[in-house]
Amino acid sequence: MASSEQLKALVYSHLEKDDDRFLSVALQVAAHEARNGHGLLAQELRNIVEKAKKNANKNSPIFISRGVQDSAGLLSTSHPKHRLTDLIAKEEIKLKLARLIHEQRFMTKLKNHGLSPRRKIMLVGPPGTGKTFTASILAGELDYPLFQVRLDALITKFMGESAAKLRQVFDAINDVRGVYFFDEFDALGSQRSISNDVGEARRILNSFLQMIEQDHSNSLIVCATNHMEILDHALFRRFDDVIRYELPGEEEIITLFKNRLQPFVAKNFAWKKLPAITLGLSSAEITRAADEAVKDLLIHDHEKVTMPMLETAIMDRREMRNSLLEEKGI
Repeated sequence: MASSEQLKALVYSHLEKDDDRFLSVALQVAAHEARNGHGLLAQELRNIVEKAKKNANKNSPIFISRGVQDSAGLLSTSHPKHRLTDLIAKEEIKLKLARLIHEQRFMTKLKNHGLSPRRKIMLVGPPGTGKTFTASILAGELDYPLFQVRLDALITKFMGESAAKLRQVFDAINDVRGVYFFDEFDALGSQRSISNDVGEARRILNSFLQMIEQDHSNSLIVCATNHMEILDHALFRRFDDVIRYELPGEEEIITLFKNRLQPFVAKNFAWKKLPAITLGLSSAEITRAADEAVKDLLIHDHEKVTMPMLETAIMDRREMRNSLLEEKGI
């Protein structure tokens, strides 16, 4: 029969709702029985595991999308198909994300040795640098659903209600494996010592600190902020990794434009001139400028996207950016 360690591992994986680990241990039991000469039992166990895997793969998209009880509208759900190769960012960022994805894929093996994969990360950096896209990439790479936490539905003015809603989110995190994305996280995690803070905001932060500390689920928790400087310092030790995003450098700028424009420009297009005229723009703004130039080409039946057309689109993006900064008093 199965060893005592295998029996304990089966029970723990069932309690933790870790189906992958449960099936892995079941296969270990089958191998153990085969070595003891119980070939028929071993084959039956392997057949059961194979059937369970096929059913899980067939049903998981339906189960996951319906598995979260979200009558309060706290989560929006999607099933992205993006991959890490789609991200235009510095190599250091890609390496950290690849490490997280790799650890997730080997979750069962790590847990069998008493280790936990990275699963709680903080993304910090200016708007439009790829933080939201990263959450989609993680979901796509791991074939998990992406649950975006709607802070407008989560945060209320009534005492204790926000903490109760936050508990619903963490119940979902525990019950349904996925990537749970808290965007504009500074709305939840600003420093408790800030002078204009109110008691309810402190209660929400304290609740989040407690819940993320107690969370031992198999889901990924991804938080993103444009304002790292106002986050409470107690938050950072709750995360496995903090990944910093920056405005794109010269190589990233050229790659972003090439990805969008290469079919629409002349072969001798002056790509190397672009970094100088897009200084200070984010990846999202650069992509939008490229799309605007292509729209101009299609609407006016131009033969190619030219540098003056692209410069006009870039200038429009820059003016919009400056207007937003002026409104914010920056």
